[in-house]
Amino acid sequence: MDLYDEGEEMALQDGDSCLAPRASRGGCEVDLQWADGLLEGADRKRRAREGFKDEVHFVQEMDEVDGSGKRSKPPLPQPHTPDIREAHAPGRRRTVVAGGGELSCGGGDLIGQIGRDLSINCLLRLCRSEYGSVASLNHDFRSLVRGGEIYRLRRQNNIAEHWVYFSCNVLEWDAYDPYRKRWISVPKMPPDECFMCSDKESLAVGTELLVFGMAHIVFRYSILTNSWTRGEVMNSPRCLFGSASVGEKAYVAGGTDSFGRILSSAELYNSETHTWTPLPSMNKARKNCSGVFIDGKFCVIGGVTNNNMILTCGEVYDVQSKTWRVIENMSGGLNGVSGAPPLVAVVKNELYAADYSGKDVKKYDKQNNGWITLGKLPERSVSMNGWGLAFRACGERLIVIGGPRTPVGGMIELTSWTPDDKPPVWNLMDRRPSGNFVYNCAVMGC
Repeated sequence: MDLYDEGEEMALQDGDSCLAPRASRGGCEVDLQWADGLLEGADRKRRAREGFKDEVHFVQEMDEVDGSGKRSKPPLPQPHTPDIREAHAPGRRRTVVAGGGELSCGGGDLIGQIGRDLSINCLLRLCRSEYGSVASLNHDFRSLVRGGEIYRLRRQNNIAEHWVYFSCNVLEWDAYDPYRKRWISVPKMPPDECFMCSDKESLAVGTELLVFGMAHIVFRYSILTNSWTRGEVMNSPRCLFGSASVGEKAYVAGGTDSFGRILSSAELYNSETHTWTPLPSMNKARKNCSGVFIDGKFCVIGGVTNNNMILTCGEVYDVQSKTWRVIENMSGGLNGVSGAPPLVAVVKNELYAADYSGKDVKKYDKQNNGWITLGKLPERSVSMNGWGLAFRACGERLIVIGGPRTPVGGMIELTSWTPDDKPPVWNLMDRRPSGNFVYNCAVMGC
């Protein structure tokens, strides 16, 4: 579920993005009380340790900036930059948790009071941004967060928050938390001539952001360590491919290799094992295509094939039967030879597209294999044949990231719309001074 999923009968309180049980939940109040006590305990322990100047910091704190670009007050520890200083309180008590691991509690004995299962249940429903405080409690909490176990358990329980990662400058990435409406800086990518141009590909999967250069080089950013490392290279390295992620797995297909050959091959990436596995090839080779995951299948849409022929067909990969099926006339008009790949996104298992030629928002009619025009994109969204504009699904919302072209400086704007039966009404989520041409964008849900 997304944090806004009413199926779990939870709501975000006004002014606070953290999950809180509704007033009618009765017995669930212990979840909120325990979570509050947990974070208060973390704050007390952190304050008690401030005097130890020789203490080792394993992760550098990220700078949080406001909409004007100025640095705000020192931020609380972020989920991907936890303050992981270990508490050395005596009399630690250990509790076995799901998966065979152990959690230990200091003098507060927070877990022992309410039991293992409820404790884990509370942790899963905390905001991602609170995990830095959780990790600072002691070694075992730190392991739960830094080792990624907390995110695996969230995934198993269909709990996810979606953060937006995008790049408007070479080697630089920004992150935006739509639940708390704040910008979070990401460490700069390591310098490499392969990434000095803007012609890169990216995707988010599990707790990782993968960025692919033109050569056989991949950089991987992990929210667990807030750092960049070299990532694993595909069996058939490529760019201009279509991709989609579901959980800890990502699917890629098509694209072009370093010799300019257009590919039909496909691969599967597992972020838990950091491995690429070849998949059966598509029926048609294509580049400049897009990918989505819909109806439990990986769908590749549009693209260009040999001799610059525009493809209007799509192909659907059945992950169970491991076969591809062609869907004719699926993407007509969504991209051109020199234009960007189709701008498509899936919300609540429905496929939407941004037709950049007319700045229209469309919805795919699965029954009739056609597109229905719903309305317009945000007025201030500007692109160059679709390039420089991001159109993504963010939980149960569609978001558009871009900005107006100005002769001096620039402004990046994030707007959102929750699809319904009415024409799109776009709401400004946030804006800040920045380059206004979006080179890469990915949404990470975990």
